[in-house]
Formats: sequence, structure tokens, C-alpha cells
Amino acid sequence: MSRCSGLAVAAAFCALAAGLTAQAEQIGSASGLPIPRYVSLKSDRVNLREGPSKDHRTIWVFQRAGLPVEITAEFEIWRKVRDSDGAEGWVLHSLLSGRRTALVAPWKKGVVSILYSKANPKSAPVAKLQSNVIANVRNCDGTWCRISGEGFDGYIEQANLWGVYPNEKIE
Repeated sequence: MSRCSGLAVAAAFCALAAGLTAQAEQIGSASGLPIPRYVSLKSDRVNLREGPSKDHRTIWVFQRAGLPVEITAEFEIWRKVRDSDGAEGWVLHSLLSGRRTALVAPWKKGVVSILYSKANPKSAPVAKLQSNVIANVRNCDGTWCRISGEGFDGYIEQANLWGVYPNEKIE
């Protein structure tokens, strides 16, 4: 017998608790994966549509393979995504990759971010990255991430990336 059987008050409380748990652990109906989650674009040309079908008009065309986007909903073979500017629309799931990438501080236009040799601001700087640089996320410990890209490999504070959640750990 479940802890949530018996009294009507206990059943109502347990139903409420189950609803709160379901909200905190939302799973995509099509993929079975968590929502929201970050992914990246597979190709240099990805249509962002108003709704989840090719009958809906294209509202934007992404032109950067590897660009991180956040999946916020699923419908059959379509994924609702949001980019770092907040633009939202629907993309075919086959145009998305589970490869984790991130943008370096897109909110800091014209400001460089320092990449370090270790997860410590007192370690040697290894690169200066402009805002909006796309980086491959190698791992994150919840505070620092090791990222790499063309001509760079090092550590950056996780708070300076769009494409990883605060305190998220990635191995």
C-alpha cells in the first residue's frame, strides 16, 4: 500500500506533491529527455518556424553550425528552441545535436573574457575570447567549465557562458 492512500487529506496532499515533482522533473513527450535542455545546431542553415510543421512560415534562419540553443518543448519530430537573444520557434529534431556548445558571454558585447590554464583565476591566462565565440563544452564542475575551439583550450567561469545552466555539472 502506498504512503498516499487512506485519508482524503493525505491523498490530496500526495497529489499536490506529485504534481510539484512532475513540474521539477519535466520530461519531453517525444524524446524522453529532460526539458529544458541545451543542444546545438547541426548545420549552417536551420529554419526556425512559427509552429511545429513545415506548413508554418520560417521566421528566422540560423546560419551558425554549433550554435547552442535551449529546447523548451517537444511535439513529435519538432523541438521548440530559444536562442541566446530570446528568439523562439520550432526546429526539426534532425537538425539538432546533443553535442554541448556554449557562447562566451553574449550579453557582454565588445568585452573580452579570459580563458585560464586551470579552473582558477590566479592561473595563467591562455586566451582572450570575444563575446559570442562558440566553444565546445568539454566539462563543467558547477563553477568552472573547460572549453575548446579553434585555437583555444582552457577554463572559464561557468557564469560567463550561455549554453550551460548555473551549477550544472557536465562530464
